[in-house]
Amino acid sequence: MPEAPRAGAPLTVAVRVKPGASRTRVGGRFDGPHGPALVVAVTAPPVDGRATEAARRALADALGVRPAAVSLRTGAASRDKLFLVEGADSGLVGTLHRLRDA
Repeated sequence: MPEAPRAGAPLTVAVRVKPGASRTRVGGRFDGPHGPALVVAVTAPPVDGRATEAARRALADALGVRPAAVSLRTGAASRDKLFLVEGADSGLVGTLHRLRDA
């Protein structure tokens, strides 16, 4: 479980991407190589980074931040990714926990 970041500090979010889903959905938990990860299902195929971009935008929308505030840290060619969310606060951490652990 990530600690509450200092106001405005970046937050690293582990994500398990499920490309080719019937609809975009953010929620659920996957225990992957980066620890407990948030599951992000996207309709985009895993081709040319389209699923990664769709996951980045879906994550931003679910967390209530601008898409520009979310960037890929690692995992461009993997389903298991780490995203960096800029300007995180304690409310954002709470939202992440509700999405991942509900």
